[in-house]
Amino acid sequence: QVQLVESGGGLVQPGGSLRLSCAASTNIFSLNAMGWYRQAPGKQRELVATISMGNTRNTINYADSVKGRFTISRDSAKNTVYLQMNSLKSDDTAVYYCNAKRMEEQYWGQGTQVIVSS
Repeated sequence: QVQLVESGGGLVQPGGSLRLSCAASTNIFSLNAMGWYRQAPGKQRELVATISMGNTRNTINYADSVKGRFTISRDSAKNTVYLQMNSLKSDDTAVYYCNAKRMEEQYWGQGTQVIVSS
């Protein structure tokens, strides 16, 4: 079992920035990949960004809607993955969930709310 704890959400004005953190209860190199998903009210959960694990592999993918604005990164010493979100828009308002995959298993955090509003 892998526990994921997110933090860093909050209220921000359009054009502002936030950094989300996801701390894993295990060595993140034991995982295949980690990522961020989001779910806005009345909408399905969607992928935001993913990053593969492993010393040599570092494949990163972004949703088209966040390319150039969001950056996913990892700190293996802290077993933590980050999502730096810049130039935030009202459409980015959602609950953001951390995700981890290991073989056929999948784990989710409890979610952190991001509200972009003036």
